[in-house]
Amino acid sequence: MVLGIAFIALLIALPLLAQDGLSQAEIDSATSSYYLSQEGIFDGDLIDWPYRLLQKASIMMFGLSSYAIKLPSIIIGLLLGVLLILLLNRWFKSNVSLLASCLIILSTPFLFLAGSGTPLIMLVFWPTLLLWLGSKIQGEKRPKPLYCFLFAIIMLFSVFTPFMIYFAIFCVLFVFLQPHLRFVVKSLPILPLILVGILVVAGLTVTIIGVIHHPETIMELLFAKDFEISHFFGNISAGFAPVFSWYNSLESVYLSPLISLPIFTLALIGLFSTTKGFFASRNSIATILLVFCLIITGFNPNAVIFCILPFSILVAHGLKYLLEKWYGLFPENPYARIAALVPLTLLFGFMIVPGLLQYIYGYHYNPKVVNQFNYDLNVIRENLTDENLLVYENYDFYKILEDSTDINVISAIENPRVVAVLHRPENMPERYKMTRIITSPMRENSDIIYLYTEVEITEGE
Repeated sequence: MVLGIAFIALLIALPLLAQDGLSQAEIDSATSSYYLSQEGIFDGDLIDWPYRLLQKASIMMFGLSSYAIKLPSIIIGLLLGVLLILLLNRWFKSNVSLLASCLIILSTPFLFLAGSGTPLIMLVFWPTLLLWLGSKIQGEKRPKPLYCFLFAIIMLFSVFTPFMIYFAIFCVLFVFLQPHLRFVVKSLPILPLILVGILVVAGLTVTIIGVIHHPETIMELLFAKDFEISHFFGNISAGFAPVFSWYNSLESVYLSPLISLPIFTLALIGLFSTTKGFFASRNSIATILLVFCLIITGFNPNAVIFCILPFSILVAHGLKYLLEKWYGLFPENPYARIAALVPLTLLFGFMIVPGLLQYIYGYHYNPKVVNQFNYDLNVIRENLTDENLLVYENYDFYKILEDSTDINVISAIENPRVVAVLHRPENMPERYKMTRIITSPMRENSDIIYLYTEVEITEGE
């Protein structure tokens, strides 16, 4: 309970601890979410629509702010943390699942996902939820039809997230190739199978309609915008660069190393421990998920964040192996078990605390990462009240401010007496005189807003 309360408090305060600015992906996501309409969904605008609906509701409720944009990811991050504990608890003892979950949900990549206002977190959320539901079906002698129905519903929603079509295919193939799972499916009642079949047909129908209206949809669902096959191996190299290097020379929203060395070592121990009994479903699934992560990273380097899921399973395997070996040395000695608490506490302290510090300070001071975020929205909300705001870029995004503030957003100079220009003005009319420059300490180019006032020009001036 103490860990749960601390985790909830940490996620709620997350934007205040680290990247309070917005990346271009977050700006694009908020813009796309806010202008999402019911007609658009039925017309085929289906990419990430479950997340976008949640983000639209957050912005409409709290106005356009960094916190409102990130709030959906914070909520989903809370659910994802709980799901990881539940999933690992299906396959491992409670002590192993709890400790492994703590290592993952307090790691840099998980905190980044939970604090990033983009649908990227759904790439981890959907598979984790599906695996947990699948374990509830597999682990019962007579699976409840409700779990089968929920599994089909979630899979239907998940296919509208890029690359999740591949995961759905992976689930089907894994069921047919894994002997135990194949037996479970054969023993299911006929009603859940019929419901799943109906939902699959419905999902395919909706997807086909969306592709007919928006042909680019299939490209985004299967690959990525502007993807070229020649970039596949380059994307893998760029995606995994923050995972295996201590210093990433490429500009990225990910800190290096993405996976800390202690957790990576623990995952390696877990990987080697699964070689015995590899064909058991829980042993082989982590390795197969790593291969899946490798493939989708070739389509989009940002998809490397999916490695959180297989790494969490491997970390649990590594912890199980270490605890079994330690207790195997002293099977009848209670003092040895108690004494093990000291090195275990130190071990987890050395894993968790540096990861938290890396996340907090890295997103404040690492120039390669900090330059990927801008703080313009925060500066606007703190310094402007009812001015005319002239913007040259991301006009649709800043136009949302009009619905929750008295700021009037314009894209060209008309006849306002006072105008605030976002970033350095291009060609201001001669009748406007600069009166103030508003700066931000969070940027290399700190001049954010230029305030201009119209003055009368007399003859001869």
